[in-house]
Amino acid sequence: MSSKVYVVTGMPGAGKEEFAQTAVSLGYSLIRMGDVVRKEAANQGIIMDDRGVGGFASDERQKRGADIWARRCLPYIEHNSVIDGCRSLDEMSLFREKFGKDSILIAIEAPADLRFKRLQQRGRSDAPQTIEEFKERDLREIGWGLADLIKCADDTIVNDGSLESFHEKVKKEIDHD
Repeated sequence: MSSKVYVVTGMPGAGKEEFAQTAVSLGYSLIRMGDVVRKEAANQGIIMDDRGVGGFASDERQKRGADIWARRCLPYIEHNSVIDGCRSLDEMSLFREKFGKDSILIAIEAPADLRFKRLQQRGRSDAPQTIEEFKERDLREIGWGLADLIKCADDTIVNDGSLESFHEKVKKEIDHD
């Protein structure tokens, strides 16, 4: 296996975590950008719901630069890693600068109704409880540059079928590289 750093992006609930877990099963280490955000939010005493954590993430981007969360993840990243949750071109630029051609941007796409259902089933404290909160979260992340980042992906995997089918697509992607 060649040395690779997969940077996984996509709208909330698209399947980034499933991509990451499949890569872990193939020997990759995992860095979740959202875990870094949630840990820092908790340290700052932020309310751990979608608005609290999302607002904190936005505030930090405004205060400290659009790539702040990527910079805070760098100490945890080694080669043969998966970075789950890149949200902007600024973050990806930092990863490209650090890892060069070994960094591969993968976009995961899924229909909005399926993503909302998945987020509700996930049971995390920051999951949107209503369709309005879901739409608000999508718009916030698009505002961070997520849609532009998705358009620039090196490859896109559509996750609209069975879990087994998606896992096969991920394995094929990783084996391909």
